[in-house]
Amino acid sequence: MPQSNDSTMTLFTPVRLGDLALPNRVLMAPMTRNRAAAGNVPTELNATYYEQRASAGLIVTEATQVSPQGVGYPGTPGIHSDDQVAGWRLVTRAVHQRGGRIFLQLWHVGRISHPDLQPDGALPVAPSAIAPAGQAMTLAGPQPFVTPRALALDEIPGVVGQYAAAARRARDAGFDGVEVHGANGYLIDQFLRSGTNTRTDLYGGSLANRARFLLEVTAAVRDAWGGGRVGVRLSPLSPFNDMRDDDPVATFTYAATALGELGLAYLHLVEMRPLADGQPYLTPALRRAFRGPVVINGGLDRELAEAALVRGDGDAAAFATKFLANPDLPARLAADAPLNEPDRTTFYGGGAKGYVDYPALDAVPAAGTA
Repeated sequence: MPQSNDSTMTLFTPVRLGDLALPNRVLMAPMTRNRAAAGNVPTELNATYYEQRASAGLIVTEATQVSPQGVGYPGTPGIHSDDQVAGWRLVTRAVHQRGGRIFLQLWHVGRISHPDLQPDGALPVAPSAIAPAGQAMTLAGPQPFVTPRALALDEIPGVVGQYAAAARRARDAGFDGVEVHGANGYLIDQFLRSGTNTRTDLYGGSLANRARFLLEVTAAVRDAWGGGRVGVRLSPLSPFNDMRDDDPVATFTYAATALGELGLAYLHLVEMRPLADGQPYLTPALRRAFRGPVVINGGLDRELAEAALVRGDGDAAAFATKFLANPDLPARLAADAPLNEPDRTTFYGGGAKGYVDYPALDAVPAAGTA
């Protein structure tokens, strides 16, 4: 049987991230679900999904393209057209009516795309012309990644401008703030890490140069919102999307230190737990470098999250698949109640099944009842 609500745990106490006072530290992590309508437009179905999860201390939406050039997967939402802004207003209105708070995650996939997904069949762009291993997900099914086109130096300010324009549109759509997606092998991460950035100009080579794109984007987004409404997500050791770096400790310590100068709401760090043998745990060092609120993420459960917060590794904890399958996750965790199991066959694409039909705790019959 579920235990009584344990409000003494750090997870369930209020916290401030930038300008937002959150009622708990259980955050909903961004999760791609591929359920946007034609034109990459959010719908009432998406609004229902997020509304159901409004008890999160903060919702961070699925990654959302800042421009048509930033598209890398079918059925993922954008924030670069008026129709998309209108669709997202359905979402923010629904979440706010339930008393929730919601940030939009800003995304450009860079090389993790395919000409089939790009305007006029163009090549995807990247800091350097290095093809990732693996396959792109297109409307025609999986296809091998192509070698991207390296962005010209004079194009980069325009891409920074895509993020700034998207941030302004997110504000118009009613969001409480935005998170800059600098993780998981997408465009910002591609600039930051040495394995994908072999440039010899102002955006390559030294740590300062490789971090320049991240910092310019974040500063532009901050200027559109104010720092207290902007977070940044990084994944220092993740190999996802064929990523590597020659010295991740130095790279991400530099990035965290520089981001700390921008007065942001938080730094969101993805490190999968349990750690592999010999793998360092970078979050504590990056928290010290950033000197601001940190959100921890990656393989967390109730006990691991609580222990990490008590230890001082972060200020809040973000959960992904547990939130996907448990719309009332804060209440379930507080009561130490059983969790719904996620249906992995419905993670990406489809309709309501596996999206808005997971039962809340108060809808589950008690043991011994019909």
